[in-house]
Amino acid sequence: METTSRVGADAPAAEGGQPAPSAPRTIDGYLRAPFPWYGLDEAFTGPRWLMQVGTAADGGVEHGSIGHGDEPSVRNEHMAAATDEPREKFAVVVTVAANPSRRSADGTGLLEATSVSSAAWLAGVGLLSFTWPGQMDHTLRDDWLDQQTETAWALADDLGGPEWSGLSLPVDGVPVPFYYRESEFGWVLAGTTGSGVHVGAYGRGMSAYGLGFAIVKDVAAYA
Repeated sequence: METTSRVGADAPAAEGGQPAPSAPRTIDGYLRAPFPWYGLDEAFTGPRWLMQVGTAADGGVEHGSIGHGDEPSVRNEHMAAATDEPREKFAVVVTVAANPSRRSADGTGLLEATSVSSAAWLAGVGLLSFTWPGQMDHTLRDDWLDQQTETAWALADDLGGPEWSGLSLPVDGVPVPFYYRESEFGWVLAGTTGSGVHVGAYGRGMSAYGLGFAIVKDVAAYA
């Protein structure tokens, strides 16, 4: 699969085990992006908030996430259920620049291409970053997350496989086909827009079936 380096919402390691470059949680990275950002369309009237952008080796912004609803926290679902704590309801939209394989700005190497699989992988890892299974000790979470991250990578590399189904959702008012899958932790989807970007999304507590996506007119309003 041709894709970006593996950069998630919390900047896990890139391919080869090296830390992937990532901008801090600030509006600056979003404003530097040479592509449009996507979020839920105006039918969603709840809170919206910026998360983090991911950068290439040359420092260019390649992707980022915008959250909607409750800001999710890392939680053990078993513990939350035991305390009758309500599950958070959120949807996060990941925008990934649609780039071919290309030379880095300094001319020293090649930057990987991006594809809809890139958006699917980033969305899958994003969902994992906020959850771990019931009755698992916190000290085991890193091992579990590493294993599940590899699984998310394999799933994103096989969008035509049985784990995925088709779902049509509006993007800028036009129906667009998405790849969609559910798990016990939430849902993940990914598709391609007509605006030079791929869109991924993940969420929990909010149904994906009623969502729509649109270009963010003023990303600074979310800061």
